[in-house]
Amino acid sequence: MPSADRPSLRNSLSRAGALSIEMTRWPSVTESDGEAAFSSCLMDLLGARPYFQKHPENLLAIDSHGTPARQNVLALVRGKGRRCLVLAGHFDTVSIANYSSLVSLACEPEALTAALIDELTAKTRNPAEDKALADLLTGNFLAGRGLLDMKSGLAAGIAALERFAGLDEPPGNLLFVATPDEENRSRGMRSLRDALPAIAQKFDLDIIGGINLDASGDDGDGEEGRAVYLGSVGKFSPFAFVAGRPTHAGYAFDGVSAHLIGAEIMRAMETNSALCDEAHGEISPAPVCLEAKDVRHGYEVTTPAHVWLSFNWLTHQRTPDDVLTAFHALATAALRTALDAQARNAKAFFERQGSGRAESHEGQVLTYAELYQLALSHGGEAAVARLKALDQSLANGEDPLSITRQIVAATLAEAGLEGPLVIIGFSTLHYPRVHLDSAAEHGRTFENAIMGAATACAKRHKTSIKPKQFFAGISDMSFFGHRPAAGQTQLLSDNTPCSAFVDQAPDGLLSYPVVNIGPWGRDYHQKWERLHMPYTFEILPDIIYEAALACLSEED
Repeated sequence: MPSADRPSLRNSLSRAGALSIEMTRWPSVTESDGEAAFSSCLMDLLGARPYFQKHPENLLAIDSHGTPARQNVLALVRGKGRRCLVLAGHFDTVSIANYSSLVSLACEPEALTAALIDELTAKTRNPAEDKALADLLTGNFLAGRGLLDMKSGLAAGIAALERFAGLDEPPGNLLFVATPDEENRSRGMRSLRDALPAIAQKFDLDIIGGINLDASGDDGDGEEGRAVYLGSVGKFSPFAFVAGRPTHAGYAFDGVSAHLIGAEIMRAMETNSALCDEAHGEISPAPVCLEAKDVRHGYEVTTPAHVWLSFNWLTHQRTPDDVLTAFHALATAALRTALDAQARNAKAFFERQGSGRAESHEGQVLTYAELYQLALSHGGEAAVARLKALDQSLANGEDPLSITRQIVAATLAEAGLEGPLVIIGFSTLHYPRVHLDSAAEHGRTFENAIMGAATACAKRHKTSIKPKQFFAGISDMSFFGHRPAAGQTQLLSDNTPCSAFVDQAPDGLLSYPVVNIGPWGRDYHQKWERLHMPYTFEILPDIIYEAALACLSEED
């Protein structure tokens, strides 16, 4: 398209910076009143733009979840034909509590940046703080809760949308969507996904692809952050609920140590690079433990009956069945190692004591699905009713690991089982692995259009933008344009104790290729979270706009 037909690049890019700061000033921590209020603020902002003053029917908010209702905001710019590209991002943020004494400035980017510089200058710094101070002093980085993750991504999308609306005859349709709750359960994106077929039908749209606008981290010069991500990691949260046999601390070998079993599972799992997944030449991060604790309240001189562990395991191609099978084998081997070690120690202890009382123990590993069936057999429908009531009472809680732990403990009690044993399953929502490879030829065509636009922008701005295979952060991209595989849904459902953490995807969902193109910065979710402004405000909106033109002008 000739440059004379395009609205001013300078105006749209300066608009991105102003929008980023304005939206950051609207606090929207997940599950807060601010999150609920954000959609109406955004509706007002978009509604004041000339295009939506002329076409108010193309701007709408639809309920997602919660009380008061969190809403998805949709803004459609119509052009010729039915082809439509979707730009999507989330507006909720993580907590502001880690700003400590600066919490009142958490959502005031300029003031917070100045205060952080003063605080860092006055203190003895570690290397991460040295880097944060150096970055902020350059004037190229700006701090603020949610500025990086990811209101600047939304701003870039809006700037591109407004540029698109300024064309005399847009080559297709561009739909911008902003969703709540990405930081918790992606309820905003999942509800939008479910509603999108009806929306596409209402506006007579053929959705041909999407661009997710989420942020990435880069500890270097930005080369890794200036990227088009062709896919996103899958996330599993396997848990191990360990039941030992408690005993008084003075009689250690009269019981079985749940801690020893848990420690062996931890040793086998934590940062085990052999468990990293690989696809398209990229390796997924190593699994890590998110929570490990014994399940009791108060102090007593008795070994714990139960120990709980929950892990974060990211994948590039493994299915739920692959992960559960591998985790079962790992837990089985760890259980055997722990029981053998305790038996050897007991034998040596009693030989020294001369009593000869050493005992060996056998254990078992059960999936949660197997445990549930044993609870049904043992307690009948009354047990099932109690477990369902517990599930419903906990469904709206904010701590998924605590919720799952309580349900597993209750199911174990209903089954009437004693240790040593290990129950395994999934403790939180599964985020599916996604990649353009699943869209076959359509995915390759989409990639070529996106990368062609990105390469042209990189040349114009005298920088680099490269393709990367997998976005490493958990994001809404897992549910954006993705239709889950039916064969794996039942296994996930059966082995996820809390029904609220099971993605109940309806039939008839749309499926289309999606990439991620977003801002970059450092330390997101941390006190020193900061955005790289030159790329985000000056280059990113241009990439998104040119990518939209390239995709919508591309004929199948």
